Amino acid sequence: MGPLLRDRVAFVTGAGAGIGRTIARRFAEEGADIAAVDVNGPAAEETAALARALGRRAEAIRADVANAGDVQAAAGRAFEVFGRIDVLVNNAGITLDATIPEMSEADWDAVLDVHLKGTFLCTRAIAPRMREAGRGAIVNMSSISGKIGNIGQANYSSAKAGLVALTKVTAREFARYGVRANVIQPGLIGTPPTLERGEEKLREGAAGTPLGRIGTPDEVASVALFLASEMASFVTGAVIEVTGGRHM
Repeated sequence: MGPLLRDRVAFVTGAGAGIGRTIARRFAEEGADIAAVDVNGPAAEETAALARALGRRAEAIRADVANAGDVQAAAGRAFEVFGRIDVLVNNAGITLDATIPEMSEADWDAVLDVHLKGTFLCTRAIAPRMREAGRGAIVNMSSISGKIGNIGQANYSSAKAGLVALTKVTAREFARYGVRANVIQPGLIGTPPTLERGEEKLREGAAGTPLGRIGTPDEVASVALFLASEMASFVTGAVIEVTGGRHM
């Protein structure tokens, strides 16, 4: 078996760090060319450089996925450079935590705009071209927070729950055209923000996980790789938890 994404083109948002960067790298390792999209332009370029070092074509694109103009420009640039987009990974996200009484309307809007509106805008910009091509894979990044609800994360949990519904609608609307859409719900993953919580919090998280540890960005990327590849050719509308069994 050759590379799982041989000569495919992947458009990855939130590609400048963490899970997004790891997904972009893993996809490049498996033969994909990469449009590395991030609101942080230099970080996007660092990710693109990783893909180029693996022998793949890569384009760094600075874009705020909550801005329709930015999204249209980013998609347009990717189509201009690569000619097509075979895989869309909607991974961009932010957190602005507060309990409901203390949460500002601006912080509520900002988080939903990036996670939920951003995914809608990117899907709207790219999925129709996949429909024309008769194939495509969309991987959306939710969170187990969208299933259980986290104290102090009404905005984030609501956005992540909404992504599940948006994914299912996308799967239903585009299935007849050969385009699949699935969503991943990671649990406690060792991204930089998680690691900054400190050793005690990490030990508590690991202790509450049946597998006895926190997950890694590569473990989330492996699921994204599966969903993006032909190995998942009969999988659409699925919600896949990557939690170590923490929220069974």
